Amino acid sequence: MTPQELRELCLSFNAAVEDFPFNPDTSVFKVLGKMFALSHLDGRPLTVNLKCEPEDAVRLRTEYEGLISPGYHMNKRHWNTVTVDGELPDRLVRELVEDSYDLVVAGLPRAERLRLDRP
Repeated sequence: MTPQELRELCLSFNAAVEDFPFNPDTSVFKVLGKMFALSHLDGRPLTVNLKCEPEDAVRLRTEYEGLISPGYHMNKRHWNTVTVDGELPDRLVRELVEDSYDLVVAGLPRAERLRLDRP
């Protein structure tokens, strides 16, 4: 997956936006003000921090050792850093990004979740 493909994937979700609150090189993807992905898109290797259920986070780190690790500069119980350099299947990366988005949306107040459901 290329940096542009990762950006397009993150922005493909309903109400997703890209922001740069930390510095001009770090893309933060948010839904209604809540972060679901963070990446330095020019970084080598390309990585993205994604929210994850704690049990899944540990399993993924074990299953994909060296490619998925505890979230860099994040709450390591809830965030993973995923290396997106081609070794992981793009399908898995897409699923992990979608899961992160879904987890963040699930944590939003009901009124905001309902607003997202409207076309």
